[in-house]
Amino acid sequence: MAHVRKVVWRLSAAAGAAGAFYRLQTFTSTVRTLSQNVPETLWNLGRLNHVAIAVPDLTLARSFYKNILGAQVSEVVPVPEHGVSVVFVELGNTKLELLHPLGNLSPIESFLKKNKTGGMHHICIEVDDIEAAVTDLKEKKIRILSEEAKIGAHGKPVIFLHPKDCGGVLVELEQA
Repeated sequence: MAHVRKVVWRLSAAAGAAGAFYRLQTFTSTVRTLSQNVPETLWNLGRLNHVAIAVPDLTLARSFYKNILGAQVSEVVPVPEHGVSVVFVELGNTKLELLHPLGNLSPIESFLKKNKTGGMHHICIEVDDIEAAVTDLKEKKIRILSEEAKIGAHGKPVIFLHPKDCGGVLVELEQA
């Protein structure tokens, strides 16, 4: 009787393994089919370039990252075409971009009115072809906050994507 139980167990284990193998083959075939249906893009996302933080006091924020945390910190860089002054905090694998309003029409001014102590403003991701990204995203009905790419604080073309189309996050794409 014990011998019969062992044979039955071995048969059911083999059937279970065969069933698992069949499910794996089916899954692999499905994944292969799905991946063949994904259109190739003319542009690719790259690395996270920076996280931008709006700050009410740029001098105080710069001092905190430099003198308290010991980070490598740039001088203040005015970027009048975007209505901001920025400080870059180098973190090795990425940067923080500290933003402060420059002029009364600054988008950071309105952000700080809603968020008195400051906070995360946007993330920036590099792309290998910003013009192709703009064309593709417009076709996909993703709202872009300007008609065309503008030169950003790093001296490279950038665009901003509407937060309502990006899970509530303001996303900046920058030419790598």
